[in-house]
Amino acid sequence: MLGADPTRQLPGPRRRRRLPRVLPLGDVETLLAAAGGTEPLALRDRLILELLYGCGLRSQELVSLTMDDVRAGEAQLVVHGKGAKTRIVPMGEEAAASLRRYLGRGRGAGATPADTGAVGTPSAGRLGEQPLVVTRSGRALLTSDVRRLLLKYCRLAGIEPASPHMLRHAYATHMLERGADLRAIQELLGHASVSTTQVYTHVSGAHLRRVYDLHHPRA
Repeated sequence: MLGADPTRQLPGPRRRRRLPRVLPLGDVETLLAAAGGTEPLALRDRLILELLYGCGLRSQELVSLTMDDVRAGEAQLVVHGKGAKTRIVPMGEEAAASLRRYLGRGRGAGATPADTGAVGTPSAGRLGEQPLVVTRSGRALLTSDVRRLLLKYCRLAGIEPASPHMLRHAYATHMLERGADLRAIQELLGHASVSTTQVYTHVSGAHLRRVYDLHHPRA
């Protein structure tokens, strides 16, 4: 009779990675349309949604953006990701236009006289070091603010509740479905390994089927 269980040191079965839920493109467009106001905070909210979906940002990356991180002329953002890694992310036309509207008519316009000198207002230190997206009182947003804001617009749009990370998933999946290279998506998302990005090949199985049918000689 064995004195010890020889199987104790064997690794257990690997747990299957849960596939991310992805918002359909129609839901994304409905969500963005729900944030269509022209008031300063509405312009800020639209920018937040455009950056989450149009640039695939994590919520922490979004709230960490400063004015110095905006390269408006090149339609790019300098994004500070996990592990203190920095990457350059391009903005599409819609995100860039939303940014121009926010900087021109939104950012700082909602501050009251009592807010003068608050972080994020023009009188508070060097402009470039100030946060890009700010509250009515001029402070930097928190990730919890971004989550609440997104839930608010999901309700207004009449779609299922979504998280900021689901817009990031949609960003990657929708690009993959339109033929984007997985390695390029890895760089845009700031993934350290392409194996992390490969989860989107499971989400976008229909796209991979189309690629196979188009290119394999025996399809």
